[in-house]
Amino acid sequence: MPFNRSSVPGVTVVLDPGCRAPDTGTVLDLRGRLDTAVLRTALAQIATGRPGPHGEPRLLRHGADHHTLEIPVGLTDSATCPAGMLADLVTSGPAAARSTGPGRAGAHAPGPRPVRRPARTFPVTPFQRELLADPHLPDQQAEQFTWRWHGPLDTGRFTAAWQCVFDRETVLRSAFVWDSQPRAVLFDHCVPEVVRHPYDTSVSREALLTAERERGFDLRRPGLLRVALLDGAPDGPPGEPCAVDVALTYHRSVLDAWSVRLLLRTFYRAYLGGGRLPGGERRPDLRDYTRWLDDRNLDAARDFWRRPLGRPPVALRRAARGERTGQSGTGRGSVRLTPAETARLTQWAARRGVTESSVLQAVWALLLYRASGTAGTPAPVVLGVTLSGRGVLLEDVERVPGPLAVPLPMSIAVDPAQTLSRLLRAVRDQILGMAAYEWVPAGRIRDWLGLADRPGAGEVSLTFEHRTVEDGTLTEALAAHGVRAGPAALTGAPSSVALDVVAFRDERDGLVVSTVYDRATLRDEGARTMLDRCARLLRRLPRAADESTTVADVLGTLGEAGTPRLHAGPARGTPARALVPLRAPSTPDAATVCLVGAPGAPHDWHHGLLRCYQGAQALVLLRTAPHADHQGAAALGPLAEAPGRLILGGFSGAGAPAYAIARRLAASGHSPPPVILGSGEEGEGAHALADALRRAAES
Repeated sequence: MPFNRSSVPGVTVVLDPGCRAPDTGTVLDLRGRLDTAVLRTALAQIATGRPGPHGEPRLLRHGADHHTLEIPVGLTDSATCPAGMLADLVTSGPAAARSTGPGRAGAHAPGPRPVRRPARTFPVTPFQRELLADPHLPDQQAEQFTWRWHGPLDTGRFTAAWQCVFDRETVLRSAFVWDSQPRAVLFDHCVPEVVRHPYDTSVSREALLTAERERGFDLRRPGLLRVALLDGAPDGPPGEPCAVDVALTYHRSVLDAWSVRLLLRTFYRAYLGGGRLPGGERRPDLRDYTRWLDDRNLDAARDFWRRPLGRPPVALRRAARGERTGQSGTGRGSVRLTPAETARLTQWAARRGVTESSVLQAVWALLLYRASGTAGTPAPVVLGVTLSGRGVLLEDVERVPGPLAVPLPMSIAVDPAQTLSRLLRAVRDQILGMAAYEWVPAGRIRDWLGLADRPGAGEVSLTFEHRTVEDGTLTEALAAHGVRAGPAALTGAPSSVALDVVAFRDERDGLVVSTVYDRATLRDEGARTMLDRCARLLRRLPRAADESTTVADVLGTLGEAGTPRLHAGPARGTPARALVPLRAPSTPDAATVCLVGAPGAPHDWHHGLLRCYQGAQALVLLRTAPHADHQGAAALGPLAEAPGRLILGGFSGAGAPAYAIARRLAASGHSPPPVILGSGEEGEGAHALADALRRAAES
């Protein structure tokens, strides 16, 4: 299991699928300091998952730093490649989480701090399982909240308060492991990362916030939430503290916006308590929620969603083949209704028996219908609509932090001949029906609706953040310390859809609608057109629409100019190629060392190994989805044609996928490459693996 990030090297494991001792399934060559207790635990875990008659593994000692483990056939004849999993377990070593102390600008991780070995694992939620299927999620799914802190900020007290929150909330001490399927693992302790950036005129606030989002996360290690403090300009009287922007960045696999607001309340209480809170680990938590899910019956949910759409859902128009936007990066936009306009919209919606969120959902359904080019005929539109996930019969679920709020596909039938009021009520009724089943995984719903392979199914995701009631007691207590904390706002990050829409009421009670999109897929002017039309309808409908207004009447006010188009390109989270060259060979006849990443590892996991590798061999990086060993074998097939020409290597966690690829290559008639697995990804650990890879390639 991939938990070790220590600079102290542990054991390095060599698996050779082509080397088998008599009556033995697999031979593991173990180099370095072997923790026999870790080995016994790993073997027990493998054996527990494979009951039945099999022989006992045999450990041969050749020296203090060299052992051979012979594994009986009964433990290694499974398609799930337990030899690779065993190598991951043996190389896991003592865990360490990234952390930092205050005061160093840009110093994200001056040194690892140890955390105890994880003792508990539990199943992931269906949403987590779907999210973790993407091999590039550490770089894709970072979300961010920002707010401004006015008044004195004691960094030590601030950090101690977050430590208190981490100690109380198990989800903040969780990480993920992959064996046959991803599982959550709970650590006993984790040090939060809090970094303070002094004011610097050469670095903009936006650049620092973007850098925090783009750093990604290592999903194999706890601490999937971090905090950055950005000092503002000292523009007040001498000695008066400057305002500080606080950026809280987290991974969507562990938290949602509701969760962050829960955690902030706990944090403020801990800050006021000097970094301490009474009580210990709080329950219920995500473990209780997953157990609750296990008892659910899907029959009623399936009956609710499984109905024919009549025709494929409409989709945004596609740009011509080969046409590019000429843009890159993340695009953002925002419009705001004044408090008076917002109040008028709310009152107009209430007279029709709906809320402003239903109006917003109907408006975006109309915008997508118009942008698809559909002319006058009824057609379904599919939106991804985010529900809170807390409307379930689990005690205190509203206080459980976790990724419970997920976008679910909602099908809206748009008929130009029907009245707008009827459309609004249909949207309201659909949301009310969905609320009874908001715990159902989105992937299952898409299958029931027949949307899995249809273009246009959920190109827009819509989230309406309902304002939480402020805790006046906390506000007054902070004010007594000279502190005023501004409202926390969701920055927004791109997801797998073309356009993410987030709406909320700001502190002055104005409705804000913001968009986030991939500029390589959607031009700025197209996204802006959609947002401007949204604002136009939200302002116009309360003034001009009555009970006789039809959908066609509303569509007629939008016009055709500036209709956005989606541009083709590599799907988000899917690499353009599986094999990425890192270094050319020094000699023409040198072998190739292929680095295989562990699931959940950040994109830069191989950089330390690349810097210290001294061999003459070519270095390549393999990028495939978890459990896609057929793709890896297909990409490496040409390199494995000659014996000794290919070596697979990686750090703890890569053993299972690498060994699965080696077995698949052997089954297809290629020479099976050895797999070299190391313990530590930094310092001496990276040097030890680099040396083992070089020796294997030169032997």
